[in-house]
Amino acid sequence: MLENYFPILLFILVGLAVGVGPLVLGKLVSPSKPDSEKNSPYECGFEAFEDARMKFDVRYYLVAILFILFDLEIAFLFPWAVVLKEIGLAGFLAMMLFLFVLVVGFIYEWVKGALEWD
Repeated sequence: MLENYFPILLFILVGLAVGVGPLVLGKLVSPSKPDSEKNSPYECGFEAFEDARMKFDVRYYLVAILFILFDLEIAFLFPWAVVLKEIGLAGFLAMMLFLFVLVVGFIYEWVKGALEWD
């Protein structure tokens, strides 16, 4: 009965070893000598001068979301181009409708000034 669960137990143990093993090995082997250069801020280049919960401009998030949106939509074009001969006219028209909606959304964003950075 227990031999039926052995592969599951083995899978869990190997997963834990692969996940936790490098962390433990890194902690044991790596030197820990922080100095002022290592502890200095490296994200923005200057010391923090306000609260971490300060407000960000919404345009930053809008540009990031637009990038992800268009990047993912362009990723749909590659598989479509590979199987274009197999899907025929219906697949072609479906992708043209998809691209039309994409272009209309892009023009709307452009007209509204979502792509302008002040």
